[in-house]
Amino acid sequence: MNAVKKWILAVRAPFFSACAMPVIFGATLAYYETGNFHWWYFGITLLGLIAAHAGANLANDYFDHKTKDDEINPNFTPFSGGSRMIQNGILSARAILRGAFISYVLALVAGIYLTAVTPGYWVLILAVAGFMGGFFYTAGKFAFAYHGLGELTILVNFGILPVMGSYYVQTGAFSWSAFWTSFPIGFLITAILYINQFPDYDADKAVRKNHLVVALGKEKARAGYYFLIYGSYAAIMLLVLFGYLTPYSLAALLSLPIAVKTTRIFAANYNKIKELIPAQAGTIQVHTLVGLLMSIGCVVGALLKKVR
Repeated sequence: MNAVKKWILAVRAPFFSACAMPVIFGATLAYYETGNFHWWYFGITLLGLIAAHAGANLANDYFDHKTKDDEINPNFTPFSGGSRMIQNGILSARAILRGAFISYVLALVAGIYLTAVTPGYWVLILAVAGFMGGFFYTAGKFAFAYHGLGELTILVNFGILPVMGSYYVQTGAFSWSAFWTSFPIGFLITAILYINQFPDYDADKAVRKNHLVVALGKEKARAGYYFLIYGSYAAIMLLVLFGYLTPYSLAALLSLPIAVKTTRIFAANYNKIKELIPAQAGTIQVHTLVGLLMSIGCVVGALLKKVR
């Protein structure tokens, strides 16, 4: 395996849609509301978030190795259980940690640049908050994932912060619409984390990673997954109803049949490993489709405003 492929697998690059969707949506929401779109700022924002996401993934792998969480987990899937680069002897733990810090430095450079070209220090403040949530998700004595705050951390880091940050970079201001409309995407990225905790349950429980699935048990924890999936669709409809989101973003409802199929697979297989994999993949697909369709709705709304 060449070095490039090693690091693509180590940073889990195929899952960068998790950070790309909120950035795309935040920028298109700003376009809908202001009619302006700064491509260069958008590109730097996206690259910065991808670097931060890579850093968080690498840090998570390193600290899950230190606690032996990934080592004792025999139930890993293509979507859960870490990249397995350390466990398979492909990269050393030290190399993984070094890669995490390099990724974070690249994210910091992007954050400093965007701070320089936008009002105040808000981009840097958001970047630091994102680093704290990503790095200390599994790092340190009070790691968020080990103290029942993992799901909330993901909602904030991959929903609220990137949507509001992307919106701010485009407009130089915050808005309640950017805050409230971040929740559907935030719910769905949290659903990805949440479903991945089911195959990791035994290993996480053994190392006292007390996320909600461990705290509630698999049986009771099922309700949380349904809430996150269907709550995102309910949130979209409410946001349109209250005027925070363009009606054209209701296009996101076109993904509902995939969500229903995914939750049915989850309901039948939440206590299994191999059989749960299609539901894990389906959850990622729903997150990506909802984010894209909401964004397309914003673009369509903006373009129709211009021709009126």
